Amino acid sequence: QVQLVESGGGLRQAGGSLRLSCAASGRTFSRYAMAWFRQAPGKEREFVAGISWRGGNAYYSGSVKGRFTISRDNAKNTVDLQMNSLKPDDTAVYYCNAKLGEFFRSWYDDSGSWGQGTQVTVSS
Repeated sequence: QVQLVESGGGLRQAGGSLRLSCAASGRTFSRYAMAWFRQAPGKEREFVAGISWRGGNAYYSGSVKGRFTISRDNAKNTVDLQMNSLKPDDTAVYYCNAKLGEFFRSWYDDSGSWGQGTQVTVSS
């Protein structure tokens, strides 16, 4: 399984911005569909954004569409999540997820590899 490490979390005021990064160790990073999930206290883990192997297609949950942007750099083995217009409801632990293309079925399931998570806190 590919090793994933998230970074960039922190504290921001509502309306602020934050950029998360996920670094992968695998030499076959470009074969993975990449995604960000998040889990808030008392809630189930939810899909936030996903991006295809070459970065040509991106998908977002309705709650973040228009505010967040996912991108990947296969040369650097990284996937980023630019978060703008942050809301207190965005407060959660954010997780990086990698699904190998041969086994990909859905953006939303718990399959694939996972990072340890990075905390994002948004205050008013």
